Order: sequence, then structure tokens, then C-alpha cells
Amino acid sequence: MPLVTTKEMFKKSMDEGFAIGAFNVNNMEIIQGIIDAAQKQNSPVILQASSGAIKYARIKYLMKMVEAAVEETTIPIAIHLDHGPDFETCKECIDAGFTSVMIDGSKYSFEENIEITKKVVEYAHERGVVVEAELGQLAGVEDDVNVAESDAKYTDPDQAKEFVERTGCDSLAIAIGTSHGAYKFKGEAKLRMDILKEIKEKIPNTPIVLHGASTVIPELVETCNKNGGDIPGAKGVPDEILNLASKSGVSKINVDTDLRLAMTGEIRKAMAEKPSEFDPRKYLTPAREKITEVVEHKIRDVFESTNKA
Repeated sequence: MPLVTTKEMFKKSMDEGFAIGAFNVNNMEIIQGIIDAAQKQNSPVILQASSGAIKYARIKYLMKMVEAAVEETTIPIAIHLDHGPDFETCKECIDAGFTSVMIDGSKYSFEENIEITKKVVEYAHERGVVVEAELGQLAGVEDDVNVAESDAKYTDPDQAKEFVERTGCDSLAIAIGTSHGAYKFKGEAKLRMDILKEIKEKIPNTPIVLHGASTVIPELVETCNKNGGDIPGAKGVPDEILNLASKSGVSKINVDTDLRLAMTGEIRKAMAEKPSEFDPRKYLTPAREKITEVVEHKIRDVFESTNKA
């Protein structure tokens, strides 16, 4: 099956009440770990790369690895640009063969966000590529995204309707209380499901996206910290809240931090247990296997996209 856009994936997710996992990729082991999990669960999957990942892995290498994933599986796979900072980055990814791009104009005023999103939509749609936009701002730090807690803004449902109508974007990332990175909540984890409900009522046919939605799985943090890591007080969005979101109209849920923790924890553990080891395959293999385990859990127990391929 060739690379697909997210259009059909999202239509099915909205019709049947489940979410699709969008997992950030940076290298071969992460891609393999995600794809192995999605194939085992017979689930559609979105591989996404941030501008930081593209700088690190280089776009041609990334695309060749994604092509390999497509060739050896039977599941629908989309390749998506996560948090495209400007038109030029979106254009580069569209021209390279990405099937979906996100233009993140949330740092701009409402009118400026509309203007830049429209420009990306026009270029993308002419080439059969779909566009995700963002309205509202998530706090936290991830790659090139850095928003102070005081600057975070919930998405306004009336603005969401106007924004989608004026830009023609295909899906919308909203801010309802999630945040980027490993430190999402100081107190009790809580998402504004009332805002989600109102947005869905106003734009029922627009797929909704949740960023900053890693669980920050405690066991993964513990493995890192037990083996020389220093990640105190990390806290994410609990599985049950994400599961509720996936049943309440969220079509795409982004996961990055949990994959970073899974990989780093296993590498730290392997090196701590056998300090004489210097063959990368010996510590990258368990790291890849842990990513598969985490992604399978997300697909099966949280997003409920098993057998939805």
C-alpha cells in the first residue's frame, strides 16, 4: 500500500469513535519500532517529523526509511510534518513527498495565522497534500516549540469555526490543557472536555488533533532515573483521559515524549548493566523493542485503533 493522506483515516476515526496515533520519528530504530507495533495491531498510523527531526535525520534519509516501512507492511501509513514553523518548511516537505503537513501559526495573531495557513493550504491542496493548523497555544518545550505557561491559551470555539471556514485547513490542533514535554501538569491532570465538546459541535466535520499528549509513563521515567537519568517530577496526560478524548471526537493524538523516554531508558539500562558494551546494536535493539511495546499499548488500550487499518 502506498503512502496515504490522513483524509480517509480521519473519516473512519470520526465515524467509528477512535483516535489515530501520530508518533514522532527521528531515526531508523524509532520508525521500525512504531511500524512493527502498528502492523501487529493492524492499525493505521501517522509517522511525523518535526523541523528539528528533519534537520537531524535529513529529509531524504527520512523519506527513504518511510518508503521502506510502506514496502514491508500492509497498513495505511501517512508521513506528516509536525509543527511546521513557516511556509518554506511546509513547501520543502510537500515537495519531498510528505502526504500531510502542519503549519503552526499559533504564535501569530488570529488574522496572521489565517493568512499563513491559507498560503500553505493553497500550495498543499494543489498537490494533493492535506494540512493541519493550530489555534490556541500549548505550554511547554519540544524541539523548536517553547511556550511559557503564562502565554498558553485555550482554543476559542467560535474562532475555531471561523478559522476553519476561512483557511480551508483539513484538521485543527486545539489547546484544551495538554502541553509539550515531560512536565505537563504540576497538580491534577485535567483537560477541558467542555471546550472539546463545543468545538466539535461547531465544526463537526473537521478532524480534531491533540498535541502534547504523551502519558509520560511512570515506569519509563523510573527506568531512566534508576540508570543515571535526572527527570524528577515528570507528569503527563493519564491514559484514561486520552481514551476519553479519543471517544469524544479527537481523531489524531500526538506522542513524542513517551518514545524518547522509552528509547533513552533502555539505552541507559543496557549501558549500566554492561558498561563494557560498545556495540550500538546491543543497546539499540532493546530500545527499539521498548518503543514497539509502548506504541502497541497506545494503539490497543488508549486510542483503540486495533484492526482499524
